[in-house]
Amino acid sequence: MSVPEIQAEDLKSRLDRGDKLFLLDVRDEYEFEISNIGGHLIPLAELPKRLDELNTRQEIVAVCKMGPRGVKAVELLQQKGFRKVSNLRGGIHAWSDRVDRKVRKY
Repeated sequence: MSVPEIQAEDLKSRLDRGDKLFLLDVRDEYEFEISNIGGHLIPLAELPKRLDELNTRQEIVAVCKMGPRGVKAVELLQQKGFRKVSNLRGGIHAWSDRVDRKVRKY
């Protein structure tokens, strides 16, 4: 199953445009406290039990540190019937490198 991805610059453009995207941050809480881009925190390990917090009709972008956990989150969501899901390619690190250097890398 292929996982749709969005580049950091494209995500920034869409957010700036006012697109209604749900940023799903699947990192652990301590990572979210170090740096985040305003997403809704549901750690990957908790995601299967917290699917009811998500709207299947809303466009969801999974965010993690560098990409792999986001891919896993998108795969899980696709298996559960979510169709409008994508992964932030390169995660928080790509956002820090290419959109906002004030977002801390760790």
